[in-house]
Amino acid sequence: MTATVAAVQTAAVSLAAHPDLVVHGARGAHDRSDFLLVKVVTSDGVEGFGEVSATPIWSGEDGVTARHFVETILAPALVGRPLTPVGGLERLMDVALAQNPFTKAGVSIALWDAWARTLGVPLAVALGGPYRTEVPVKLSLSGDGEKLERAHAAAVAAGFGAFKVKVGLGVDGDVERFAHARSLVGDQAFLGMDANGGWSRSDAARAIRALTPYGPAFAEQPVRPDDLAGMRSLRDLGLPVVADESVFGTADLTRVVEAGAADVVSLYVGKSGGPGRAVAMAAQADAAGLDVLIGSNGELGLGAAAQLHVAAALPRLSAIPSDVIGAHYYAEDILAEPLAGDGAVVRLGAEPGLGVTLRDDLLREFR
Repeated sequence: MTATVAAVQTAAVSLAAHPDLVVHGARGAHDRSDFLLVKVVTSDGVEGFGEVSATPIWSGEDGVTARHFVETILAPALVGRPLTPVGGLERLMDVALAQNPFTKAGVSIALWDAWARTLGVPLAVALGGPYRTEVPVKLSLSGDGEKLERAHAAAVAAGFGAFKVKVGLGVDGDVERFAHARSLVGDQAFLGMDANGGWSRSDAARAIRALTPYGPAFAEQPVRPDDLAGMRSLRDLGLPVVADESVFGTADLTRVVEAGAADVVSLYVGKSGGPGRAVAMAAQADAAGLDVLIGSNGELGLGAAAQLHVAAALPRLSAIPSDVIGAHYYAEDILAEPLAGDGAVVRLGAEPGLGVTLRDDLLREFR
């Protein structure tokens, strides 16, 4: 219990998305992830691992900026400090580096992983859970015509049965795309829509009304992130509104709650700044009567493992499936063994920490 942070190391990784599952949304395409892996070594020799799941078009961060800040600012602030409380180390990172929540989240994951491994328990236990050992998941579908059909076929082959469709690209095309997706997945399948803030208020209202006959399960971030009044007005149309880009930290969540802007909040480990903070934000949302799901920035295996443990540690999780997609989205995996799951759910194991192991070739890349 007296361990200190002895070293913080990094390894760059770049993986291409599965060619049929490349996401095309209102904020652009995500066909490759240039991420950063983080390793924390304690004075007791325990190793913890994390992942900076950052994309410039979404968070303004990537593996290059993350490596610079981790190696030149965050590591010097952490080395020599007691490993616990991890929350205290997160506050040190906030003092050393403004903003950049995804970068700090990657280090935080590694710190929490090291702490849970020191205790010999799964991360979900260290975070206060688990309340569940299975987390239902969904996958994003995007593109039109044959591309949408290929994406659906690849998703079904991976075992997925719940989906959301990327919209916000123009109402007429959005309606056509969603209707096509509904015809592919069937009348009874779970199917939501994600506009990534791409609609105006009037377009969002028109699209939601036009899509109602196709049974959408929810509308995620229908208008721009700062238009909380617009989101509140759209809730009157009877479709659950999910806040995603509107909520990064606790101050954002407070504004969404006060505006009555959402029914559900999509929390990320990256947006929150780490696993512990994601759990705390979920408790804040729960106290305000909002459901929570775990959203995705295209995490690799380590990031997906962190998502899983956070989801397992939440007393209340939305009936809308979360986005713990992990290796399904990529042409290859960074883990020696993938997370347990079948496309419908991802399952929590009993191993300590994140419960996963990196491939040997990636373990050799840390500096």
